[in-house]
Order: sequence, then structure tokens, then C-alpha cells
Amino acid sequence: MTTHVLILCTHNSARSVLAEALLNHWARRLGRDVQAHSAGSAPSGRINPLALQVLHEAGIDTTGCHSKSWDRFAAADAPPLSIVITVCDSAAAEACPVFLGGDHAPVKVHWGYPDPSLAEGGEAGRLRAFELTRQALGYRMLQLLALPLERLQADRAALQQALQAIARS
Repeated sequence: MTTHVLILCTHNSARSVLAEALLNHWARRLGRDVQAHSAGSAPSGRINPLALQVLHEAGIDTTGCHSKSWDRFAAADAPPLSIVITVCDSAAAEACPVFLGGDHAPVKVHWGYPDPSLAEGGEAGRLRAFELTRQALGYRMLQLLALPLERLQADRAALQQALQAIARS
């Protein structure tokens, strides 16, 4: 059974898209039955070009990535979500979306990252921030894929605990 993971941020233009592309890339490479999706509570309608650049430079396929609303994941025909991860920077008072889910609400966890598009140092500074964010998200996505997801989906408390342990790593 496919584990569907939704990664949320406000604008769905950088961090959530990076995480979606990385999780899908590593799931395919590792032969894991995991499908990542990303969305935003107020999608910008475009992906930040620096996000696409760092993904392409790392050899990550971005086909199908686009900025979209989380509304599609609350629809009746949406994939059954097991996990929802927010990646906004609550430490910087950035409003994180709150995903309620439906009858079978997914396990939720917050893995916050500063917005790389706001990094100082001009274009070079922002590019470096995007690359560092890509690396940090990639590390956490690999940790997620190392979990025994098939077993943990039956034990929501254990899955929540495992995801929170990744958040602290």
C-alpha cells in the first residue's frame, strides 16, 4: 500500500516543492512505495527558479512539480494521506498551514526551515540558502524512508513519535 505524504508550506513555491521532489526521487531510487505531494494554503502559482535550479543541479527530476492549493487534497478523490509535514518557519513567525484532513486524518509533524528566498547576500546568498535547504530536506527525507512505514501506518502513535524524532535530528 502506497504511503502518501503531503508536504505543506504557505506558498508552495520553494521548501515544500524541494521536499516533494526529493522524497519522490529517493523513494524511486530506494524502491520504496512512497508518493510525495506538496501544496500550499496560499499558493503563489509558481515555483521559485532557484528551487528548480538546485534540484536540477542535484540530478532531481522536477517533472510534474507545480505550485498548487491544498484544497485538492481535501477532495473526495484525493489520495489517502498517511503523513502531513509542514516546512514553514514558525520560528520566524511565518504562518504555517493547519491541515485538518478528513475521517482518517493523517499523522502531522512540523519540520521547519527558514525561507531560502529571504536569505541575505544577493543572488549568490539565496542560491547557497536554497542548496543548504535542499541538503537538509534531503537528509530528513532519507530518514523518513528508513522508517518501517508499512508497520508504522498501523500504529499512529509510533509513527508520530518516529516523525518527531526526525524533527529533532
